[in-house]
Amino acid sequence: MRLGIFARTFARDTLEAALDAVVAHGLDAAQFNPVLLGGPSLPPSLSAADRERVAAAHGARGIAMVAVSGTYNMAHPDPVRRADGARRLAALIAAAPGLGTGVVTLCAGTRDPDDMWRAHPGNAAPDAWADMLASVTAAVEAAERAGVAVAVEPEPGNVVRDAPAARRLLDQVRSPALRIVLDAANLLPPERLPDQARVLGEALELLGPALVLAHAKDVRPDGTVVAAGRGAVDYPAYVAGLRSAGFDGPLVLHGLAEDEVDASVAFVRAALTA
Repeated sequence: MRLGIFARTFARDTLEAALDAVVAHGLDAAQFNPVLLGGPSLPPSLSAADRERVAAAHGARGIAMVAVSGTYNMAHPDPVRRADGARRLAALIAAAPGLGTGVVTLCAGTRDPDDMWRAHPGNAAPDAWADMLASVTAAVEAAERAGVAVAVEPEPGNVVRDAPAARRLLDQVRSPALRIVLDAANLLPPERLPDQARVLGEALELLGPALVLAHAKDVRPDGTVVAAGRGAVDYPAYVAGLRSAGFDGPLVLHGLAEDEVDASVAFVRAALTA
């Protein structure tokens, strides 16, 4: 597995400076976010000059762009907001090959109108699933046209909140352009942490063939999300499980401060070589 990081972990004045920081921490893979160009995370479009700049900046530093973040709230209660997000995402998906990547990550979304990662009681309602499914289907169709993959990550606050929900989504969409991002910490709320071997085993059995990316953060027994190595996730078992499921793709650090990067890199590299 190749270790990488969210490039936006490094708050810098320019894209190039952020990527220099990636290299300075001994990494050669990154998940890109358009916010590093100085605008929104999901802009209305990316110019040819922007695409060329991003690709050149990564190439000059030997950094593989393992994915680009394309998140908006795919289950937002306002259909106008969902439609705007869908248009922006379609433009980013079309631009992805020019940026230098074949993977665009998604947020399955929530009925919460203000925070796309926050749980909401309405997430379990059939209409929330239907709206999310329509949003994901449109993204998959755009990905098929562009020759790239889009990837949903099970998130505890989202409509696709766990591995069974992600499996349900895959079975309904039925396209090789829809893939999965797996993050062990997302699947382990406090009540499931003591049973993490079974929880992760089930997730990998359900989702293993669809994995295109894995994320690396951690979670404490009280549910606090922390940097990899500062929580209770059994990382050697997580890495071994990914390998047993046939995954040999990028493992990307996120959810950490810049001053935690070196320790997390060392921790995860130790797990990768264990």
